[in-house]
Amino acid sequence: MEERRASDEVFLPGCETERSEPVVREKEKRLRLRPIDRRQMVLHPVDIDHLIPEDHEARAIWELVGSLDLSPYYETIGSVEGEAGAPAFDPHLLISLWVYAYSKGVGSAREIARLCGCDPAYQWLTGIRPVNYHTLADFRSTHENSLRTLFIEVLALLTHEGLITMERVMHDGTRITASAGRDTFRKEEAIREHLAHAEAQVKAMEASDEEMTTRMRKAQDRAMRDRKERLIHALDELDKIRSQKRSTQDKVSTTDPDCRIMGRADGGYAPSYNVQISTDAHEKAIVAVSISQSPADQTLFPSALSQIETTMGRLPDQLVVDAGFTTKEAILTSEERGIDLVGSLPDAAAHREAHLRQWGIDEAFWPERFSYDQESDC
Repeated sequence: MEERRASDEVFLPGCETERSEPVVREKEKRLRLRPIDRRQMVLHPVDIDHLIPEDHEARAIWELVGSLDLSPYYETIGSVEGEAGAPAFDPHLLISLWVYAYSKGVGSAREIARLCGCDPAYQWLTGIRPVNYHTLADFRSTHENSLRTLFIEVLALLTHEGLITMERVMHDGTRITASAGRDTFRKEEAIREHLAHAEAQVKAMEASDEEMTTRMRKAQDRAMRDRKERLIHALDELDKIRSQKRSTQDKVSTTDPDCRIMGRADGGYAPSYNVQISTDAHEKAIVAVSISQSPADQTLFPSALSQIETTMGRLPDQLVVDAGFTTKEAILTSEERGIDLVGSLPDAAAHREAHLRQWGIDEAFWPERFSYDQESDC
């Protein structure tokens, strides 16, 4: 007789056996959740005045700009009541946007236009109305001198209220990459060839009889004339470079003639500008800014002091700089003008070693590793 397996089940009348699973399974629960659709458009009421708190800096900037004399900005507006044309943007708004953006480290018109669509502070300033980046950029370029005067007035007001003490000012320079490629730099011969070609194109456009819309013709003509003006400006900049002592550059960019090839912090070289920035140490407010074509910071110390004095009406009690500005001339100038100059002295040995390593020279071949034998002349 075969032995019964342990897994076999035996059912006897009147006996109940235990089962490992219930006979009928409970139906699985299907949860019903609210879906999240971020692609949909939603219309809902917004209380614009409650987008930012009462003590937000955007409100203070709006009030501050409104208290200044903005009449020069309104004089250039051509849109008036009773005549054709779209209404113009209020200079009070555009100035407030730029001042607030600068306070947050934003200097791009495109970025400000983007923030006007998503950032509560910008939305509060604009009343949730879009502002095109062309409007912002054109306003800044058109009123460049007026905005500089406005910047000085704002700083003067902050100084009067004791917010900017000028007790200690930090000064440094930084390289800003220009909008020009290395391949746009040309020598004088190449620039003159491009200039002759541009003049020929302008004449051909003027004498052309091809069917073309007025708008297309004006656009092409403007592009040709702009290129011609840039090339003429490039020749002027090339003459300026040649007149400078110690200048080794013999090329200039045809797209951005004002920029210069400068050394970068990473050891490379690129078309750049040297931006000098002076900041009040107490309130972290920028009190002076200037842009230079000189790559050497030490030559820009006198102009930096002049810029601070022009903007603030006075010189700082103490000026903190790095080793790039700590020269004999800077020390004497600071002493004559009653400024306490604080700066580190440059380490000539470390600077020399850094250059040797940058050039890929092994330490075993540094100049001090060699000795001269006078008898054998080797």
